[in-house]
Amino acid sequence: MHRVEDLPGEAAPVGLTLALGRLRALGAVGLRVALPVPGHPLGLCGPPEFNARALEAEEAVIASGAGLGLIPEMYEAGPEGGAGPDVHVEVVWRCLPVREAPPADVPSLGEAERELAEALQEATALLSRLDVAGSGPVAQAALAAYRARAEAGRQVLAPGYPPRAVRVLELAQRVGALIGIAQQAGGDGREHGAAVSSSEIAARAEALRPVERTARRAQVAAYNSAVEERERNRG
Repeated sequence: MHRVEDLPGEAAPVGLTLALGRLRALGAVGLRVALPVPGHPLGLCGPPEFNARALEAEEAVIASGAGLGLIPEMYEAGPEGGAGPDVHVEVVWRCLPVREAPPADVPSLGEAERELAEALQEATALLSRLDVAGSGPVAQAALAAYRARAEAGRQVLAPGYPPRAVRVLELAQRVGALIGIAQQAGGDGREHGAAVSSSEIAARAEALRPVERTARRAQVAAYNSAVEERERNRG
């Protein structure tokens, strides 16, 4: 269940369909994705209040032309102690003012594709050196799950996106999956790799960080390519 709160012209939370119509009436010509993390405000354009909330959520949506942005907050709802079908997730999208300015650090599709080709080679070499593939059943299961998803041929973007955007997003998700496999949930890399000392763990994280950054930049470029192409055509 999705609801949008604090939308101009609406006194109470509204559903997504009504919210999208309201945003269009307010001047929105498209939606852009932002995937920021601390130290890398990817896709954000200010002001500070919106950026701070987006960094906390590590994702946001910018309504281009309307001067508004949406930040998701997720809640689990259902009976106490419930699980499975008894519990569902609700997403509340908080609407806040944003600046109409170029988003931070978003490459073109061409730039993203070139960077990703290099990043994939680098990630593969790093994971091989860190012995991820042979490090145990958890890593093996993660690799198998990734391969199953890749082979399923799922649609990664809605119809109407440039074919290049689909290629870039698929490659970015592949790189992101490989980086995720190299890190355990706690972030120290012990579960999936061979590094055991604190210095080896620190070196692993430092080596993988720029590759992960490249993958996130490419994802944002792919998701936002439809809006970018539409604005170029209008210009």
